[in-house]
Amino acid sequence: MAAATKTTTAQRGFFSFPNPVNEVSARLVAGGVVLLSAIALATGWTWLVVAIAYGFVARALAGPRLSPLSQFATRVIMPRTGLAPRPVPGPPKRFAQAIGAAITVPAAVLAVLGDRTEVDVLLVLIIAAAVLESVFAICVGCRIFALLMRAGVIPESVCESCNDIRGARPGRPS
Repeated sequence: MAAATKTTTAQRGFFSFPNPVNEVSARLVAGGVVLLSAIALATGWTWLVVAIAYGFVARALAGPRLSPLSQFATRVIMPRTGLAPRPVPGPPKRFAQAIGAAITVPAAVLAVLGDRTEVDVLLVLIIAAAVLESVFAICVGCRIFALLMRAGVIPESVCESCNDIRGARPGRPS
């Protein structure tokens, strides 16, 4: 009976994003971003900067389905943690991935062009945001999303359960 109510990718659309999102998995992905970005920063590997940018674009467009890092975090690491999933609204997380893409795509282009200083600055920004998410559960993109909702730039209908500027989540006290 449960299989009859499950929504398939084809029904949602290939470029859909999960809602809700498992915050534990999102934090694991952010931890992976910290690690990969730190390696790219330390080594100067252009290909890794391009891969990081691809991951953000893939997650922003289609959720975890096209992201090797997300697949690894959700299918391999998450089950081994023993932690219960913590559902949080998806739209702010998608917005955060889009911000990550807006920072890492220029970083990838600059890396290909050989502009290391600018790439390093952009990687440091990504590392800072990803550390806040992975270690402290502070999603910078989600906070910006909430501010934009408060300002009326993003309609409340986009995410009824996540328009609290204080970052309160459904099921958690404000």
